[in-house]
Parts: sequence; C-alpha cells; structure tokens
Amino acid sequence: MTELSELILSEYQVRKTRKQKTEFIELLKEHLTDHTVTIESGGFTRSRNIVVGDVENAQFILAAHYDTQPVLPFPNFLTPKNMLIYLLYIIFIFMFFFGITLLVVLGARLLFQNTQIAGALARLTLGLLLIGMLFGPANKHTANDNTSGVITLIEVMHDPQIASRAAFVFFDQEELGLFGSAYFAKLHKETMKNKLLINFDCVSDGDHLMFIFSKNAKQLKEQFQSAFPSTKEKEAIHTDASSTLYPSDQMNFKQSVGVAAFNKNKWIGYYMDKIHTSKDTVFDKKNIDYLVTGIKKLLQ
Repeated sequence: MTELSELILSEYQVRKTRKQKTEFIELLKEHLTDHTVTIESGGFTRSRNIVVGDVENAQFILAAHYDTQPVLPFPNFLTPKNMLIYLLYIIFIFMFFFGITLLVVLGARLLFQNTQIAGALARLTLGLLLIGMLFGPANKHTANDNTSGVITLIEVMHDPQIASRAAFVFFDQEELGLFGSAYFAKLHKETMKNKLLINFDCVSDGDHLMFIFSKNAKQLKEQFQSAFPSTKEKEAIHTDASSTLYPSDQMNFKQSVGVAAFNKNKWIGYYMDKIHTSKDTVFDKKNIDYLVTGIKKLLQ
C-alpha cells in the first residue's frame, strides 16, 4: 500500500469530531499534491465532503464515506440477502432498548413511588440511548467501516490513467443518515443524472465481495462481471439493489453501484458482524488489491 494508506490505517482511523476531520482533510491535502482537493461544505448538518478531481468532467465518480461512527455494545449486524434475520435483529435491538427502559421505570417506581417521575426517567433513558447511538464516543477501531473504503480510493487515485478519468469523493456524515452524500447529490444534481457513482463501504472484512446495482446501473453488470470475477479466494456477487439491503451512500444516486465485503454462513447467508464495535479490526489487504485491480480493468 502507499505511504498515505499505511498512515491512515495506523494513525487516522478516528474521524468523528470536527477537529479530527480537519486533521484528516489536511493530511490528504499534504499528500495529494498532484491532485486538486476541494472541500464542499453545506446542507443543514454542515457536511464537509472532500472532493479530489473534477466532478463535472469526470467519467466516473468513486466514493467512500470518511466519518466515524460511535462505538456501540452491539454490532450493526447486516444480512443483505436475508430480510428475516435482519428484521429479527432489529426487533432484538428494540427489545434491548425497551428492556433497559423498563428496568429504569420499575426501579424508579420502587424508589420514588411516583409514576410521573418514572415516566420522565423512562423518556430520559430512551433519549440518552438514542443520542448515544448517534453522538456517543467514537469507535477507535474502524478498519472495515470505513477506513477500508477510504484506502481503496487512495490506492486507486495513484494510477494516473484512472485519476484522469475519475473524480473521488469522501463523504461526510454517512453515519448520521447519509447526509453528506445527499448534499453532494443535490449540489451536483444535473451532473449526476447520467454519471455512474461507485461507493466503497466496508470492503475489508470477508471473502465475498458484493456489487449492488441500482436500477439505472443494471446495464453495466456485464462490464463489472468481467472486471470483478470470482477467484479461488474471493467470491464476487453481482446483484440488484431491489433484492439487496445495504444502506449506504450509493442510495442517494440513481446510477450507482454499492460495494461491500461479507462473510458467509450456511444458515443465514452473507453477513457483516463487527462494524460499530471495538472488534472492527479486520483489514484484509487482499480485498483492497482485488478491488483496485478490478477498478483499473473497469475504467481503462
């Protein structure tokens, strides 16, 4: 990997506060001296997207979010092809929140003998849990989510032939609700109508690499299958967004392909099980090499 990629992996995995994001922006500006680096700041959440290259004239947009999520006691467990398991997991999270709130209510009633106080404490508890999920302490381990996507872009842009044809966007505030990519889509609405965006999010943990095509990108599936074939070590899954659940920045664009890596279990199928926790430490460099090689084939 390049020196910049090694540095990001070792020292810049946390990019949550404004200060941390500014330090990351300055790091890119310092190392990407052969590229034009622009900060597009706006939207009601004041996202700061980092744009490398010329979006208007680029043939392709390669993207990854760079913001860091709060650390949680449980993973953001994803099963993109198994809606039942995903629904059961959502119910589990709901029951977890409900159980803690119920314990607070019961404890407050025993302690204060007052239903109004118990109700107020229940609402406070629920509010604090929700705030913690969005604004809690940063996860210090983000190898997969999404340092892997960031490094994929860094590695690709060092190929001068690709850099001359593509623009690179590091989205802000994906973890808050895809706000950075929503702002970018609004800012470049006309430009992005007929331009492909490929989004890399969580691509370093798992030997099963999934390429998720929006309705308007289906016609590109054969090209992707040629550029990203299955190998002895890596399985490539080329599938449609209509039958695959993967909530990431590509969802804000009509012509897009989302890319992510998964593990596989014979009972539940493809899954992702470590992100948003301290266990997010798996960084399989072979995945990055596979993607970089495939992107070069696709864009050359």
